[in-house]
Amino acid sequence: MDWVAVGLTLKLAALTTIILAVVGLPLAYWLATTTRTWRPIVDAAVAVPLLLPPTVLGFYFLVSTGPDTFLGQLYTLAFGGTIPFSFAGILLASVLYNLPFAVRPFASGFAAVDRRLIEAARCLGASAPRTFATVVVPLSWPAVLTGLVLAFAHTVGEFGVVLMVGGNIPGVTRTIALAIYDDVQALDYAGANQASAVLLIFAVSVLAVTYSLQRRVVPL
Repeated sequence: MDWVAVGLTLKLAALTTIILAVVGLPLAYWLATTTRTWRPIVDAAVAVPLLLPPTVLGFYFLVSTGPDTFLGQLYTLAFGGTIPFSFAGILLASVLYNLPFAVRPFASGFAAVDRRLIEAARCLGASAPRTFATVVVPLSWPAVLTGLVLAFAHTVGEFGVVLMVGGNIPGVTRTIALAIYDDVQALDYAGANQASAVLLIFAVSVLAVTYSLQRRVVPL
């Protein structure tokens, strides 16, 4: 088994999950509580990766972050190098691709919180951020944990987006899914079977945890 690819995959999944927790929690709370007329547009934009083929998402990511684009030039000035075919590139692409897998469970849990408890906290003088951190999130912890677990697990199994955005560079963008693909291409079925078995056990374990948590929240 390619342990370098395993380590890079776990690093990618961990960082993606952390970023989605920081970005996704407030976004999900806004989606669960807002009455703005343009909420469905934001909701649809978040859910697009659920229907869009990974290759399409990867293609548009490359087009919008290439070295000749504004984002690409800004990144080059700040950090050097380019976004495509780098770890930073597959990290950003993973965050975009996994956004709905985190935000949808978050929003389901937040929507199920009794609004009277939130109003009571605000009446007692708690600020909106404090109410969110001390009332909403604790009451929604199964949904929050479900979203984080799904985001982590889905990142571990990513293939299309990573291949499109990062290529297959050993030690830089070569994840465990790409390592399996390489093993099959090289007719190393024993190596591919070993890595695939690990991912299969991981996937079944994650699903068992996720379904257990979903019994405590409203359905997704």
